[in-house]
Amino acid sequence: MRLTCIIIDDEPLAVELLEGYVNKTPFLKLQGSYYSASSAFEAIKRSPVDLVFCDIQMPELSGMELARMLPERTKVVMTTAFSSYAVEGFRVNALDYLLKPISYNDFLEATDKALKWFEATCSSDVSAIFVKTEYRIMRIELNDILYIEGLKDYVRIHLCGKTEPVLTLMSMKALEESLPSDRFIRIHRSFIIQPSKMSYIERGRVVFDKKHIPVSDSYRQAFLDFLSTHSIFRG
Repeated sequence: MRLTCIIIDDEPLAVELLEGYVNKTPFLKLQGSYYSASSAFEAIKRSPVDLVFCDIQMPELSGMELARMLPERTKVVMTTAFSSYAVEGFRVNALDYLLKPISYNDFLEATDKALKWFEATCSSDVSAIFVKTEYRIMRIELNDILYIEGLKDYVRIHLCGKTEPVLTLMSMKALEESLPSDRFIRIHRSFIIQPSKMSYIERGRVVFDKKHIPVSDSYRQAFLDFLSTHSIFRG
């Protein structure tokens, strides 16, 4: 498993140090470095990441304030030169806290903790997901999901035996990453499906009862590979 991450710090030398640490850690992929929390937040809205290395003390928007604004799935490792901020870091549910000057050994311990958290969360043993819909947090059994439809900032989760889908404010990318890859696959920019629930495939479209979903060219080969490698679809 590889985690996408960004670095946020208003000190160029601190950014350079962490960039070096990320680049020599095989399970991390750097998506960008930012010198302000506000510019980083705009980038995260466009392209969510798994992990954020964030300095606590920054002008305009602090690391603490940013942490409270992030999607639930994005986890934070706080960095600071002041040990007195450790408690504050854990108040915003930070995965870990790194005291400057940061050694690679401490960095590796924190990132290993993050990797284990994501591996546990994304395990194929997961049987349900929790999503926010209206004013409730709803548990959805994976086995009940037929397909997921993307609608800009929202997604519709279509369920077995339900006429109305569950609507939740979430990106397709974040939801795709929370689903076990041995059960769900993206077949279109706007659709993720659970192939074991489909009725049949006809003329490049997947059929669920009366719903026909196109398989786009960019996802076609991955979909065919998925079908060929999962025993439930072999003849």
